[in-house]
Amino acid sequence: MPVDTSLIGREFGPTEPYEVSRAKLTEFAAVTGCAYEPSAAPATFPIVIAFGAMLGLMSDPSVGIELHNVVHGDQRFVYQRPVTETDVLTATLTVENLRQIGGADIISTRSDLVDASGELVVQAYATLVHKAGA
Repeated sequence: MPVDTSLIGREFGPTEPYEVSRAKLTEFAAVTGCAYEPSAAPATFPIVIAFGAMLGLMSDPSVGIELHNVVHGDQRFVYQRPVTETDVLTATLTVENLRQIGGADIISTRSDLVDASGELVVQAYATLVHKAGA
């Protein structure tokens, strides 16, 4: 059954505060093979925090998403400033769009990552493709 389009505009989160540390940034860089300078996190690091908000969406039984039938279709980040090793970040996901194509739900999301003072640091945009009962 398709995911209901009334999901558009719904928010999930905020996530628990995530303390960015040198150790976490170094580990992420090593696992992903990306460059890491101590002055700023690797460009794709915010997915670590944004994924917690995505799990909130995908694990909510009222949404009707079957996690094992989700493919990550797209990801991009829009920065207000770099993520640094002193940040404490939370993410809130908003479903921006939902459409059905060829029996699949195409879910467009935006996760706003804010620091401890509530200032926007980065927005993580993702497209999730869900095929129910696949």
